[in-house]
Order: sequence, then C-alpha cells, then structure tokens
Amino acid sequence: MRPQPPSPRPPRTFRLPTPSKPNPSAPPGPCRPAFPRPDLSTKRVLDLVGAVILLGVFALPLLAAAGLLYAGRRGVLVREAALGRGGREFRTWRLRTRDTGRPGAVVERCGLDALPQLLNVLRGEMSLVGPRPEAATDRPERLFVRPGMTGLWQVSARSDLPWEEMTLLDRHYVESHWLGMDLAILAQTPRAACLQRHA
Repeated sequence: MRPQPPSPRPPRTFRLPTPSKPNPSAPPGPCRPAFPRPDLSTKRVLDLVGAVILLGVFALPLLAAAGLLYAGRRGVLVREAALGRGGREFRTWRLRTRDTGRPGAVVERCGLDALPQLLNVLRGEMSLVGPRPEAATDRPERLFVRPGMTGLWQVSARSDLPWEEMTLLDRHYVESHWLGMDLAILAQTPRAACLQRHA
C-alpha cells in the first residue's frame, strides 16, 4: 500500500496593519527630514569661517561707522533687493552712505559700507566671493552661484573696467571657480580696495 502524500497546508493569510495616527513626538522618517540638510561644502565652510573672523575684526570699526551715521539722523542701514542662487530673492545689507554728507563719504572711503553684507553671508544668501549682487539680470548663468562681496573683476581693476568686461569676468568666474581662485581673490581684495580708495 503506497503512502498517501501529505495534504497541502492551507495558505497563510496576512492582515494588513491598520494605519495608526501619527505620533508628533516620534522622530521623522528617513524620506522626509524635518529640517533641510545644511550646506557643508568647502566653499560654504570658508564663507562661514571667513564671515565670523571678519565680523570679529571689524566689529569696532562697524560700530564706530554706525554711530557716525546715526548722528546724521537719517538711518544707519539700507536693504537693497538682489537675486541669489537659483533666482531666489533676498535683500542685502549696507550702511547708508548716500545723502548723509561728509560722514557717509568718510564711511564709504574707508570701505566699511558693504561690511554688513557679512550678515547675508552667514545667512547663506551671499558668498565672500562671487558675482556682484543685482536686483535683476539677463544673464542666467549668474544664478548658478551665490553673489559675492568681492569678485574677479573687483580685484582686476575695480570700477575702471567697462561693463562688457565685467560681464565676461563674472561669467568666467561662474564657469571656472574653485577654492584656490576664491582664496586668491580674497587675498587680493584688500590691495584692490586700497587702490580704489586712493584713486
């Protein structure tokens, strides 16, 4: 008598779990982070470290310039519209030097009027080195990088260059910039600022 084959087991059934209510105290899942990831690129780290150092070095001159402008009772800071990376709109900080008479001329001659833009650098809206911030542009390549406090054409000949050459230098920076270029531009900026100041 042949042995009977074992009877097949009944198929196993699975019950889908009922969706539970989200727990607000539970950590977020890996697919949806609660906060955007910080930019830890080398350029961004250089911007943060450089901005902190420059703010520490120029804290007293900035306070003195702000006090000098405040004496004119016309306000100390102005905010100007600009386009950042990806076309993001923001406002740059600058000391008010126009229509403030001799105090404004002194602050601008000392090169302190643009130093509040270090706050824009800390906020990630600007970089230490990059194209000059503009409120509007017809050159979309500028929007691939953050605008900067100084740049390639500023250290080349400052404002003596014609507009077309400034545009070409900005484009060259966008297409070819790297950390060594940024460090070289930063190293040449104080000399270029002094030359412009005494021109």
